[in-house]
Amino acid sequence: MKVRQTLLFCTVLTALRMIGVAQTQPTAPKADTIFIHANIYTGVTGASAFHEVQRAQALAVRGDRIVGVGTEADMLKLKGPATVTVDLGGHFMMPGFNDAHMHLTDAGFKRLTVDLTGVRSLEEFRAKIRARVESAAPTEWIIGSGWDETLWHEKELPTRWDIDEVTTDHPVYVDRIDGHVAVANTLALKMAHVTVASKDPAGGEIGRDTTGTPNGILRETARDAVAEIIPAPTADKRQQAIEAALQEIARSGITSVQDNSDAENGGAYWDDFQVFEQLEKEGKLTVRISEWLPFSASLDELQKRRAAHPQSDNMLHTGMLKGFLDGSLGSHTAALLQPYADDAKNSGLARYEQPRLDQMTVERVAAGFQVGFHAIGDKAIDMALTAFAAAEKAAKANGTKAPDGSENLRLRIEHDQVTNPAQVARFRELKVIASMQPSHLLTDMHWAKDRLGAVRAAHSYAWAEFANHSVPLAFGTDYPVEPVAPFRGLYAAVTRKSDDGKLEYFPAQKLTIEQAIAAYTSGSAYAEFAEKQKGTLAPGMLADFVVLDRDITVVAPEKILGTQVLRTVVGGQTVYQSN
Repeated sequence: MKVRQTLLFCTVLTALRMIGVAQTQPTAPKADTIFIHANIYTGVTGASAFHEVQRAQALAVRGDRIVGVGTEADMLKLKGPATVTVDLGGHFMMPGFNDAHMHLTDAGFKRLTVDLTGVRSLEEFRAKIRARVESAAPTEWIIGSGWDETLWHEKELPTRWDIDEVTTDHPVYVDRIDGHVAVANTLALKMAHVTVASKDPAGGEIGRDTTGTPNGILRETARDAVAEIIPAPTADKRQQAIEAALQEIARSGITSVQDNSDAENGGAYWDDFQVFEQLEKEGKLTVRISEWLPFSASLDELQKRRAAHPQSDNMLHTGMLKGFLDGSLGSHTAALLQPYADDAKNSGLARYEQPRLDQMTVERVAAGFQVGFHAIGDKAIDMALTAFAAAEKAAKANGTKAPDGSENLRLRIEHDQVTNPAQVARFRELKVIASMQPSHLLTDMHWAKDRLGAVRAAHSYAWAEFANHSVPLAFGTDYPVEPVAPFRGLYAAVTRKSDDGKLEYFPAQKLTIEQAIAAYTSGSAYAEFAEKQKGTLAPGMLADFVVLDRDITVVAPEKILGTQVLRTVVGGQTVYQSN
């Protein structure tokens, strides 16, 4: 520890000399706010052989931009008559977290519906639904999410009959924690016309008993039959849900999100975007949002939505196109090249045929869109890489440019949980970004090896394998599938151990804390073409940062989990401050 502290001290001295010089000129603009007495982790890598991240003592802000980073003495030279000075008491400051994958509106609605997260048995599952039924209006829909049968002793999916024991007068629809399987009661199935004669939709499966009767379990696209008849929430309820999620995001130190607010469900995503727009007009938007559009929508619709809001707006704009290629590992719907180790007749569900996927990808990239695919299983990842190779080839032939005008299309694969070395090499060759959520491992490590077998599992959640092959990493949480706090993801990335430290999952895939922080900040910014705007603390960058109660780069890894956010700043404005 003494050696590391000595190196850190030397790094600080070097950083202060390097990044404070340009800010001492007499013509420099006066700052609105100067944050002093801080331990600042800038995220900027120094020029030394060790590539240490530069440190500083103070940071100055004017408008929504950083105008100086360096020593207190140098930054105080930017003080004017109206400048506010904030003493951070020696606490740790770092770039704001950029959550590269979340579902903001879903998270908000989870707070307003039946939250089944963490229920430990079928009995508790039913009890939570029963409590909501007792307070509901007659015939009102009962909606919920978050259940995970792998936490139950019986480890069996609930059925419609399990819910019918609670109510037959209210239609009920509750999503599994991963959002890829749902269960509905008999009344909801009847209202959706799901019967013994119903056929499985493409990319989905209706669960059935031994007689062929639907049992209420709906996998992947089969969920749509019921989900699409649920009454849409009122505008007030939608805004209430979004504001609840925004509060939690600010408390967690997140300054930017790349969001998929239910973008695949019948255009409802644009209702969410309009709420975001209204909050921005009212000065109530507390996080920067890059909102994804549905890959499956028509090109005309996508171009219309892209043009509806300025792409130059740093607080809110539309971003990449999100497509779903498979399901989830936990629900046995992730598409695998070989069958599940614990389900020999099942290789998961792929949502597209390759020729159609290739055609749609080429068309959308040619129209100037960034594309990202949800792909968890190795078969789905193969499909994504093949489609991306076709798009890259066509783009080079036609001179197609990326959204930022460069030739680097920054195509993305979301989740990337089950890979193999050959696929990692293709990621590098095609310059594909691996957008991953380390906190998933804290949940999945309890059963992932059973799903995959030891050989495949060794290359699952393979963060180090990607990093060692220079594949760009972008980290997020998949909130509300996992809690939004990024510290769980940092802990998972550097330890690959369960929350209690008792279980370890293939430790060769661990990252350093510096690598993990970069993936959550500058890596996520790169994934949305924003690395020149955010992700590091340097003059000219957006003033987005977080102040923590501990230096997460030097504390013992298990201490990362208990990290508390003291202040979250977006564009120089404090959007959260602890008591």
